[in-house]
Amino acid sequence: MTKGSPAVVARSVTGFGDWNRGGRPFNDLMKMFLWVALALAVASARLSAVSEAYPRTAPGDLELKTLPAARWMRTESSTDYFAADNGLFMKLFRYIDSNKIPMTAPVEAGIKPGTMVFYMDDASAKRADLAETPLVKLSSVPERRVAAIGIRGSYSRENYEEALTELKAWLAKRTDVKAAGEPYAVYWNSPFVPFFLKQSEVHIPVAPTK
Repeated sequence: MTKGSPAVVARSVTGFGDWNRGGRPFNDLMKMFLWVALALAVASARLSAVSEAYPRTAPGDLELKTLPAARWMRTESSTDYFAADNGLFMKLFRYIDSNKIPMTAPVEAGIKPGTMVFYMDDASAKRADLAETPLVKLSSVPERRVAAIGIRGSYSRENYEEALTELKAWLAKRTDVKAAGEPYAVYWNSPFVPFFLKQSEVHIPVAPTK
């Protein structure tokens, strides 16, 4: 379940009584809830009109495509990406918010261990004042070639694994390229976009067979 999804927010709301019985003041929980809601609302607004690092693969399509060289921000978790509350998005969001870096799309996610990448826009990529933190690492990546499959639907483990299986089968039939890295997920939309409108992809890095 995507962090910040309506189900997660609803769970937080219905848990008010449990927090209070556990000795956590209601006002503290309310403040935390409002701050999280505000951060997600700002993130959602930014994601509605952001620059995109490369062209999307349409839902249902399979293709080879070249991703341009880029500069990105990366964070990681000790848990599987789909584990609850991995905290990856908020680590990166706090970094871009404090450094006045525009939100871009897509967000890329490694699965085991859980990692997340935000792309820098062209202007931010040229800034000399940006520094790494213990939670967020900065790096430049070269042009890459990937096999990609487009997905429409929720950002669930099931959808990711189903698409990955189809992409691997498609790639296995090709004679011009072979897998050359670990697969990862690519997410294009904000958590508040309805699940039936969300677009995502699965990528597998590839290299020529000869």
